[in-house]
Amino acid sequence: MTADKSDAAARAWRAEAIRRIEADYNRSADTHLIRIDLPRHPDIKLYLKDESSHPTGSLKHRLARSLFLYALCNAWIGPDTCVIEASSGSTAVSEAYFARMLGLRFIAVVPATTAAPKLDAIRFHGGEIHAVDDPRTVYDVAHRLASETGGHYLDQFTYAERATDWRGNNNIAESIFAQMSAEEFPVPMWVVCGAGTGGTSATIGRYIGYQRHATRLCVADPVHSIFHRHFVDRNAVSLPEGHASRIEGIGRPRVEPSFIPSVIDRMIAVEDAQSIGAMRALSRRLGRRVGGSTGTNLVACAQLIEEMSAQGEQGSIVTILCDGGERYGCTYYDDAWLSACGVDWQAHENAIAQLISA
Repeated sequence: MTADKSDAAARAWRAEAIRRIEADYNRSADTHLIRIDLPRHPDIKLYLKDESSHPTGSLKHRLARSLFLYALCNAWIGPDTCVIEASSGSTAVSEAYFARMLGLRFIAVVPATTAAPKLDAIRFHGGEIHAVDDPRTVYDVAHRLASETGGHYLDQFTYAERATDWRGNNNIAESIFAQMSAEEFPVPMWVVCGAGTGGTSATIGRYIGYQRHATRLCVADPVHSIFHRHFVDRNAVSLPEGHASRIEGIGRPRVEPSFIPSVIDRMIAVEDAQSIGAMRALSRRLGRRVGGSTGTNLVACAQLIEEMSAQGEQGSIVTILCDGGERYGCTYYDDAWLSACGVDWQAHENAIAQLISA
């Protein structure tokens, strides 16, 4: 029986698409692990996994690569497929990068409040913007556009936890533990991350369990997010209308399919003003800007550090520097914007600065 020529052509295209993505990965070095000294707590070591050094500038580069490979290997994407995503920005930036690499049309369905620099970055990589006024409608709109175009909805919120190989294969958890191997406390007491899709926490939590590490996983979550509520009460699955965090990229109004609370040891809820203050303090410490979700992570780290110190514990904590702050110049780094939003961040910046000042 002779194979259909169109099937053979599609297989050949997919093979070439996968080769291009893998070649791009091989050209990229691993992201850095930055140590932050804590003068007030010399027996506790803090490390930042700097994901801003990816080609598209954020942790979401890993997710976008995994989602494209997952869709390609499932034969969901072909040479003429229009690719759709629902995203607050960073994931769509990274997906636009890979879509352009493969010569595919890409449409990002984003909340209308998404920071303009993120939208510019999506367009820079060849993506199109479809803005919606109600963030809760992004899923339905993405499904509709996929149907109308005959395209494929990547659906990061469903597939994030399964598109990445949590056993290893160069995932972020494997990278963290490899880079920590020569440190004073090579097995972290805590790894701290945020949750947007839930994919990163699922990968790290599963990897910790698979490798039988004593490390515990803490997820930092904006106060106006459902995830920390669901962690405590599995019946809590959505927020009332009108509740929303200002911290882009993490926290959700509904529990996403990729959020796996059973692999998480602890969640810490963080006020937006705390996140902004911590972000500002860390930016001054590093001499470069970081994003708001990194501030959220740092606030949770600060709480864990104080608790470890009070209990006389030694050890290391690793968290994620999720993205750079260039995309937030007109929001988180604009004092007038913060004042108009009623975000009183200065006291929180001072508190974190005392913790991490050199």
